[in-house]
Amino acid sequence: MSLSTLLKGRVALVTGSSTGIGYGIIKTLSAAGATTVMHGLIPEEELRKKTNILSEETGNEVSYHSADLMKPQEIREMIKDVQGRHGKLDILVNNAGIQFVSSVQDFPEDKWDAIVQVVMNAPFHASKAALPAMLEAGWGRIINTGSMHALVASPFKSAYNAAKHGVAGFTKTLALETATTGVTCNAICPGYVMTELIEKQLDNQAQTRGIPKRVITDILLVDQPIKRFVRAEEIGAMARHLCTDDASAITGACISVDGGWTAR
Repeated sequence: MSLSTLLKGRVALVTGSSTGIGYGIIKTLSAAGATTVMHGLIPEEELRKKTNILSEETGNEVSYHSADLMKPQEIREMIKDVQGRHGKLDILVNNAGIQFVSSVQDFPEDKWDAIVQVVMNAPFHASKAALPAMLEAGWGRIINTGSMHALVASPFKSAYNAAKHGVAGFTKTLALETATTGVTCNAICPGYVMTELIEKQLDNQAQTRGIPKRVITDILLVDQPIKRFVRAEEIGAMARHLCTDDASAITGACISVDGGWTAR
């Protein structure tokens, strides 16, 4: 079977997939033959344009949804809408994330709440909504984007570190609960990937620490032994593998794709 038909017949929803890591994942799944649903909070016209371009590139159907992940009811409605439109949802990738950098004593409480809601709570609500149909079908793939911050911590990122550690724990728990059902749940834990989120983080950290952005970049890559940013396409390739039957025994794993960061 070729890579272009590896996921033919599967339906996949990737949250936070209009840019960055999520776009790398949805592009890879679409290129592998899956019918995909892009999710993002960018203007609808821009979402439509992105899905049309991706569909033309891969030759497979790409639609979109713009649920607000801060609102559990909208998450449930999104899952129901995808299932209704396509008849099923085989693959759920909980990827959406937001970031804010500050010391604990100065961390705005509303920023903490927002990060926890989008990074940790939204995967719970989406997985809970998608799971019954997957269990009935006897097949499903839930993939959470964990980050190396699901495994180790960095200063000035207390909310993100806490939420991503929560994602790791949720992933393991769900995997144990579904271990004999044909449904798997795994987390991919990337190192630093040059995305819009990282760009904003670099600006924020440079301001917080009072040092040039270039220096922050050098500091980030000091802890990433391959001395380059991980590519979004590399995360997509790992997600693609986890969606195949060859990966049916991989569940409850927090897989590092971090350039050696957590090998230290």
